[in-house]
Amino acid sequence: MISVNKETFEQEVLKYKGKVVVEFWSETCQPCKELLPEVEELSKKYDKDMKFCDIDTKSAPRIAIKQKVLSLPVIRIYEDGKILDETSNGDVTIEKIENMIKKFV
Repeated sequence: MISVNKETFEQEVLKYKGKVVVEFWSETCQPCKELLPEVEELSKKYDKDMKFCDIDTKSAPRIAIKQKVLSLPVIRIYEDGKILDETSNGDVTIEKIENMIKKFV
């Protein structure tokens, strides 16, 4: 999993040719911290099919605002800079994330 920031988000996610799973999280978000290791496992399982990135919204608030990330956690799948699917807030479970990934592999 690649940790992106305000300097690398555009290149690694928006300009990437292919599918990218992005986890928007923050150190102050307990559900986010609980999901991180599980999403890391999914990244190992599906790394041949898509790229996996995470971004700490506390260190990149403008990215979060520009991407309309209003609550955490948010997991999105992008392709060629466009959002294909997302799950957010209380809806986020590792099963839901994996099912979302399976739709696009």
